[in-house]
Amino acid sequence: MSGTIAIIFGMVVLAAAVFFLIRQVETRLVLLAAGFTMAVAALAPLNAFDAFSKSMISGVLIQNICSTLGFAMILQITECDKHLIYGLTRGLSRVRFIIIPGAALATFCINIALPSAAGCAASVGVIFIPLLISQGISPAVAASAVMLGTFGSMLSPGLMHNPIIAKLAGMEVMEAIKGHAAATVASIIVGAISLAVVAYLRKEDRNFTNGDQENCAGRDFRVNPLLAALPLIPIAVLIVFSLSSVRASVSWAASIKVPHAMLLGAFLCLLFTRTNPQTAVKKFFEGMGKGYGDVLGIIIATGVFVSGMQALGMIEAFISLLKNSQGIAKLAATYGPFLLGVVSGSGDSAAIAFNESVTPHAQNFGMTISNMGSMAALAGALGRTMSPLAGAAIICAGIAKVSPFELSRRLAPGMIIASMVSLFILM
Repeated sequence: MSGTIAIIFGMVVLAAAVFFLIRQVETRLVLLAAGFTMAVAALAPLNAFDAFSKSMISGVLIQNICSTLGFAMILQITECDKHLIYGLTRGLSRVRFIIIPGAALATFCINIALPSAAGCAASVGVIFIPLLISQGISPAVAASAVMLGTFGSMLSPGLMHNPIIAKLAGMEVMEAIKGHAAATVASIIVGAISLAVVAYLRKEDRNFTNGDQENCAGRDFRVNPLLAALPLIPIAVLIVFSLSSVRASVSWAASIKVPHAMLLGAFLCLLFTRTNPQTAVKKFFEGMGKGYGDVLGIIIATGVFVSGMQALGMIEAFISLLKNSQGIAKLAATYGPFLLGVVSGSGDSAAIAFNESVTPHAQNFGMTISNMGSMAALAGALGRTMSPLAGAAIICAGIAKVSPFELSRRLAPGMIIASMVSLFILM
């Protein structure tokens, strides 16, 4: 197959993959099928098999992602996550004028400890959404506030993108997170302010009444401040031991990695809640297995997909195109994953594919690997946050009894502005 024909064929397969992703076909199936199809068309099927095998044993990714999701499972069975959520709920209910952005920021913080967007939306939504509605806020805005906070996982070492960026850039995962922390925090602030403004202009931030909703969320739940703080312990440990001043004074500080912090957090949860150790260990490894199957599974499938594109020469052609203009490269890193996140409900596959194929060549475009990779990952997350097809959006909308498209209408202005702000900060 000649070069031009191969690239045209690859574009057709790519378009088909996007179509099936939009139709909510299983992401791993779509990526694997597209990758093997392109590899076979290029008469290089072994490339796809090799990519599959190589992605299965990526040590740093497995350690960070699986240990984080194991810890998240411990939080659920010990109910430490509930103490954190209800504790934040009580605080929000006392400060009426910032309740909408406050709910978004609180969800954002919780999502760092519980990095699954859909899982966080379900856990937080059943508490925050009735609380907001009880304060006179419309159901659509209440659901949007929770949905807005579901990209807080960008600051989690267990999010699949952060270990990938760290690996490509040759740095530790906390360094990679620090690299985009300012852009990520700026994005949630912009999004929260934008949603509050939209609610004010639409007069949806006050005087809403609905007899079907509860008047108070978690009124009888007794919050233990210590248990509420435990979900944040691993993140605090990683931040403290990544500081240069700490590493200069403590010889073993650099040895503290993500799995260490997650295991410490899990142990403290068991210690203070007196949970049955046998049950906890089973659940911890169950969470690790779920992390490998759900999160690493997408990374493995994306590796096969990228190998197919490489076999057809699409990656080389795309890089050559980007080399002609740094502006195109920056926009591609931002709005490629962003748009696919909007139309498919998941920015992960696009961001990972971009980072695996193009980001290693970031210096050719006048950018660093860390910044380019972070931009693609964050843009995909922002696009997914305003998508009516995202699993978290469907969950939030279901709790609020509104259409997911109502969430998208209210979140779109903030996410578009946030993408511009993050592009300016990182690029």
